[in-house]
Amino acid sequence: MSQTTTGIRDFKAQLSSYVQQAKAGSVVIITERGKPVARLMPIRPTIEQRMEELVEAGLLDWNGQTLEPWVPEVKARGERTVAELLLEDRE
Repeated sequence: MSQTTTGIRDFKAQLSSYVQQAKAGSVVIITERGKPVARLMPIRPTIEQRMEELVEAGLLDWNGQTLEPWVPEVKARGERTVAELLLEDRE
């Protein structure tokens, strides 16, 4: 990702050009009296948009369903609980 730095006056005068740069993936740092005050950068696609792009490219086959988060289940061997083992490990 490339980066450009410009003063606020030039930024205002060339706004369309800098927006095109951001759309192309570049970051534009806007300065006022030589100090950075703002950053113009491209918006990242949502995960859904990214998934659609991968499906369209033929790299992914997805039916659109959202899966529930997987929560691993930890079981301790023996009679002590996981909490007791953690406390022992911390000592």
